[in-house]
Amino acid sequence: MKRFLSTILTLSLSLTASFAQNQMSLDQAIHTARHQSVEALEARQAFISTYWAYRSYQASRLPSFYVHGKFMNFDHTLTLLQNPDDGTLNYVNSNNLQNGLSLEVNQNITFTGGTLSVSSDLTRIDQFGSNQGTMWQSRPVNVYYYQPLFTYNQFKWDKKIEPKAYEKGKRDYMEAMEAITINVVYAYHNLLLAQMNNEISQSNFLNSGNMLKIAKERLQLGNVTKAEYLQLELRMLNDSIAINETAVEVREAQMVLNSILGYDESFEIEPMIYAELPDIQMDYNLVMEKAYQNSSFILNNELSLINAASNVAHAKASRGFSVTLSGRFGMSQTGPNIPVAYQDLMDQETVGISFSIPIFDWGMGKGKVQKAKAAQEVVRAQVQQSDNDFRRQMFTAVSQFNNQRQQCLVSERAMRIAAERYELTMHRFKEGNATVTDLNMAQTENDSALRQYISDISNFWIFYYQLRQYTLFDFIKGTDLEIDVHEMIN
Repeated sequence: MKRFLSTILTLSLSLTASFAQNQMSLDQAIHTARHQSVEALEARQAFISTYWAYRSYQASRLPSFYVHGKFMNFDHTLTLLQNPDDGTLNYVNSNNLQNGLSLEVNQNITFTGGTLSVSSDLTRIDQFGSNQGTMWQSRPVNVYYYQPLFTYNQFKWDKKIEPKAYEKGKRDYMEAMEAITINVVYAYHNLLLAQMNNEISQSNFLNSGNMLKIAKERLQLGNVTKAEYLQLELRMLNDSIAINETAVEVREAQMVLNSILGYDESFEIEPMIYAELPDIQMDYNLVMEKAYQNSSFILNNELSLINAASNVAHAKASRGFSVTLSGRFGMSQTGPNIPVAYQDLMDQETVGISFSIPIFDWGMGKGKVQKAKAAQEVVRAQVQQSDNDFRRQMFTAVSQFNNQRQQCLVSERAMRIAAERYELTMHRFKEGNATVTDLNMAQTENDSALRQYISDISNFWIFYYQLRQYTLFDFIKGTDLEIDVHEMIN
């Protein structure tokens, strides 16, 4: 088969010479597009964005450390104060310079949705004026806890959403790579078919010229009618026109493929055809298993359901009723120097509950909840419908692929038969045992069989990579598709 196709693809030396500078297999074209095409760049950047969003989420669950400071903070103000004993008003002069440093640690509590803060600070206060002197103020320990009650816990929902969103981002990237591959397969075989058509046109033009010479001799002998001779001459003229037309198609197909691969229009590629197709028979159950296991489809449905539930929870928490628990514990002291500022520490504690209850909101809160619940039911129905559509899509894809391989075997056999018949018909015509109509019909059938075979091969690989895109599974190697996250982000 390989020698047979090689003979077909090198019918014209002139065309082959113009496209022989950069011979490229389908696998090489796919590899090139995955690494340097604009679509590949967009897919990588989309994943990198998802990756850093996930890293930010992970960071939000860890303690955050802050260093706060104030340097040369000068304060010269007059504050109006009232004497509690006699009610008189007096201005108190503040004239000082403050320098301080503090360390703060914050931790979000995922389970409760609260926030815990621990801090420690030391401040130097330089007094000016009549009270001139230096004082140190320390707060070695300050603990603050803030806890909303009966409200929307963003931390809890993020814990459900963000890991799935990140995993979906990885699968989206791999599916985008398979989509790029499908585009390459289509453009690659379009170029192959265009070159094939050009080679066929040139070969047919040469054959028509030879047959026309024979027909001219037989016309003089009366073995060929004038109509038959003109028919053959017209065929040669059409073949000459087809050479120019197909040459334009070759250039257009080349430019399309170059665009996908990330090359400029001057780069010329000579595509190659597979000598043998892989012997693969798709099993529907295996395909469905891998599709549910690996594709972004299931994660997308899960995220839709989680987001819908999150919206309901948020609507319920936003009806107006709110309760907040807060507490603070701290120790502090002042002194003329640092050691004294840390002696005999005085403690401070505050704890309390605040709440807000709407008396009447005209049904606005209830309306938000019912709206969110209605949207949730729609999402559930959409997920169920999409699941049914997905299963049907998988069944169609498996059937198409399995049928296509058989179609390739049939079209290969038809191509061989048509080529042999064309050769026999030309031989018979030379011997005077075939008409011009017979010759034209054999030529047309041969050309059609060649084109059909290339088209069937293209469809075979398109259907194969579509199944890879749906399942993220390499059926030839028998392994799941994977990506190296570390390599992508560096």
